[in-house]
Amino acid sequence: MNVKIIEPLGVDEALIHELMGQLKGCTYEYYAERSVDPAVLAKRAAGADAIVVANAPVTAEVLRAAPDLRLLSVAFTGLDHVDLGYCERHGIRVINCAGYSTEAVAEEAFGLMLSLYRHLPECDRRSRTGGDKGGLAFRELYGKTLGVIGNGAIAQRVMELGRAFGMGLLCFARTQRPLDGVTYVGLDELCVASDVLSVHVPSVPETFHMVGAEQIALMRPSAILINTARGAVVDNDALAAALEEGRIAGAGLDVLDTEPPFDPNLPILRVPNTVIAPHIGFATQEALDARARMAIDHVREFVG
Repeated sequence: MNVKIIEPLGVDEALIHELMGQLKGCTYEYYAERSVDPAVLAKRAAGADAIVVANAPVTAEVLRAAPDLRLLSVAFTGLDHVDLGYCERHGIRVINCAGYSTEAVAEEAFGLMLSLYRHLPECDRRSRTGGDKGGLAFRELYGKTLGVIGNGAIAQRVMELGRAFGMGLLCFARTQRPLDGVTYVGLDELCVASDVLSVHVPSVPETFHMVGAEQIALMRPSAILINTARGAVVDNDALAAALEEGRIAGAGLDVLDTEPPFDPNLPILRVPNTVIAPHIGFATQEALDARARMAIDHVREFVG
């Protein structure tokens, strides 16, 4: 089986060679330089029986370059960057790496919460420029209500951490499952009742702008919004307007409508009381190592 790893996986290259060296009956190529150019990715994919990719766009152009392709091992949780229709029509098995970044993303969600509640970016700036805490109002997570959209593995871990911080727990999910200490409510009620609203659902047509202008309008003026899921789940222009007008207190965002580098003219980048990261929630070294092992294990299991 000819395996092509068509983009870097964020780990020491020696680990890739170690893992691939354990696969019997396989040849492989590893591309250590990232590209999102479909023509470049198609050239890399040419002749593959199995492809390993992270979040580079796997378009029909890329897939057509490998007419014998049988397996697409996606070293990522989401699959919105893959032409799944093409894969289904051509009998290509697609496997993702669900669960590799559960701890990483959940921890980042709380990092964003704490950064907003304690004004950490502003405190850092002031500390370096001779300033002090004057005029800043700090808050505690303890005793606040954490509202979570979704109840998958990351959402559940976020709620566990919220419980450890002494927060009350509300959840909106289309499929409800019993969770200790969690009360399920409708989406509108969740927006009204939450001090911290944290988003943890995939980007699918049903979740597009799930948190839109109407939902943001229901939030308390003191509430903050956290999105470590997918940018399209939140209407970022509506969120920017609410922040500009002071209708909510802040937003911590790991994802926007596009992948970084972000267009500096995006409205959400020009409003106050935001902490924005360039999609790093998944990117701890521990998570990336686990992801690489999982993605290559999927190839091993497929080969049999």
